Amino acid sequence: MRLSDLTAALQTAVSILDKQDIQTAVAALGKTVPSSDSRPIRLGDDCAAIPDGSGYLLLAAEGMWPQLVAQSPWFAGWCAIMVNLSDIAAMGGTPVAVVDVLWSPTPEASQPLWAGMQAAATAYGISIVGGHTNCHSPYAGLAVTVLGRAEQLITSFDARPGDVLMMAINLTGQYYQDYPFWNAATGTEPAQLRAQLRQLPQLAQSRLVRAGKDISMGGIVGTLLMLAEASGCGAVLQIEQIPRPPGVAWSKWLTSFPSFGFLLSVCAAQVAQVQQHMQQHGIACEPVGEIIAENSVYLSYQGEHQRLWDMTQPLTGFGA
Repeated sequence: MRLSDLTAALQTAVSILDKQDIQTAVAALGKTVPSSDSRPIRLGDDCAAIPDGSGYLLLAAEGMWPQLVAQSPWFAGWCAIMVNLSDIAAMGGTPVAVVDVLWSPTPEASQPLWAGMQAAATAYGISIVGGHTNCHSPYAGLAVTVLGRAEQLITSFDARPGDVLMMAINLTGQYYQDYPFWNAATGTEPAQLRAQLRQLPQLAQSRLVRAGKDISMGGIVGTLLMLAEASGCGAVLQIEQIPRPPGVAWSKWLTSFPSFGFLLSVCAAQVAQVQQHMQQHGIACEPVGEIIAENSVYLSYQGEHQRLWDMTQPLTGFGA
């Protein structure tokens, strides 16, 4: 593998460049909004963290990829629940409930979406408590919103130069059909799924993680760019240190969406404790780079370095 070729491919990857659509939200809303008690809510994280007493309410939403909804509705329903719960966990929270917004041409066409959502809700131990349903739509569509709560936050804004960049991921699984989705969820025991997600709020409560993000549709690389942008810093990603399933090409793995995957910014003295938390639940967890002061993200592979992104150029627009 030539690092220059990989870097060029990642710089033009649609799943990463699509994150620029988020700039429309920045233009419409700004970077902060007031809460009901006038304390600011900072936008651009995995969830909105709304001050609530001594803690926070967490609120997030995900719209499902139309192609996935049309071609694999059961799996789209499952993923709609799963990705929202990952957003809550990424911020150190526990979920309370979810609601859905569903469109379909007929009631019969909605059934696989419902079945997938219900299967995931049962597996993860969460309730679907309401939403909106339209069975007279010219197309099928699905979005899900989740409410959660956190006492101690993990945010995207607090990575600091000198932190160790860590990746935590469940490698037990396989790709779902031809999609860039690493499915480590539907074949995993529900007790294991729940135990794995609980590790993030436990790390938050122990203050072992300074910052972090759920690995999103932009994959490991796109998520790192968003983390660096939000924290106003840069990073070096050591590719050969990234946990990876056997036989998967780097070009595919670095832009894949995992069922359970997080990037974490951790003080060097706490790396071993974070690894212990994760590994005892079957989660691969390794240092994969470092946070740096320079406003650039670099890829490093076998002693060679390439700049991937100049962080003075916005990706989402929710920079520090």
